[in-house]
Amino acid sequence: MMVPPIRTALLRQATTRLRHTQASPLPHLSRKATLQRLLSTLAILEQREGKLNHSSLAAVTAAQRMGGTIHGLLAGSNVKPVADEAAKVDGLEKILYVENSDYDKGLPENWAPMLVENVKKGGYTHVFAGHSAFGKNLLPRVAALMDVQQVSDITRIDSEDTFTRPIYAGNAVLTVQSSDTPKIVTVRGTAFPSGAAEGGSASVEEGVDPKAPCPTEWVSENLAKSDRPELGTATRVVSGGRGLKSKEEFDRLIPALADALGAAVGASRAAVDSGFADNSLQVGQTGKNVAPQLYLCAGISGAIQHLAGMKDSKVIACINKDADAPIFQVADVGLVGDLFETVPELTEKLGSQS
Repeated sequence: MMVPPIRTALLRQATTRLRHTQASPLPHLSRKATLQRLLSTLAILEQREGKLNHSSLAAVTAAQRMGGTIHGLLAGSNVKPVADEAAKVDGLEKILYVENSDYDKGLPENWAPMLVENVKKGGYTHVFAGHSAFGKNLLPRVAALMDVQQVSDITRIDSEDTFTRPIYAGNAVLTVQSSDTPKIVTVRGTAFPSGAAEGGSASVEEGVDPKAPCPTEWVSENLAKSDRPELGTATRVVSGGRGLKSKEEFDRLIPALADALGAAVGASRAAVDSGFADNSLQVGQTGKNVAPQLYLCAGISGAIQHLAGMKDSKVIACINKDADAPIFQVADVGLVGDLFETVPELTEKLGSQS
């Protein structure tokens, strides 16, 4: 059977093109590189009274480890100067800000509709926030409005859809894989320390404000003011427990030792429940997670609930009269003795060296 001349010419052209394509293959792109081109994260940044909360930059650190485009979001009254400051944070490409005093107090009923609108407009694949009181209040509501699963308190990013988080007070580790879009995630600040607050050059633009009606009204607040470092970000922490026996003894011994070290004051849940200390000082699973360079505790036995909030500290030192107390199993330095004698002596010696 004879092939028509026109068809023969077409076959020759196709064969020539195929050979040329095989000789000059397209550059190979790895799956990871391709995914990173598609990823985009909105990091929720916190501010209060015109000051950027640097602990919230843990969301930016987590996003950097995953890769892709990273934008930040701020909201509140007179927030433009804070947005300009946040634009200098290393790793951010854009800062969205919403100027509205309704967002000053961080009420989730106010924030959630606004955040949802900005996430939809930006087409973000991930939304990260710190696992703080603000983040824990806000993101569950956002996840519900967007009909997706929330992944809470992650300590590691395995891939763009797989995360690691502690469970059972840190006694077990859970790997979570989510197929939802976007992925709503809170990150543990002690696992993703804040990066450089300088060196970036992000653009700043106004975000979407739906001005949705809010059923919740902010009434008042009573804040305990202190010149000591903030508990969540302090490099040194001194904590007291139920072994102090009373609020009077707690106030007499623990703050003095903290001042001698230039440290923040913390407390165990037992001490807080007994009325020795304010609940804002609670360290543990239901309190704050801390990872200072030095964690010194007195009168704390070392219950699992407490260890979950401080076991990532670089150096753990403890004072307890019970040599079999669980705290000695995690401590780098331990002193068996009566805290009512040893704490004043330690405070005096530290004070004489300053």
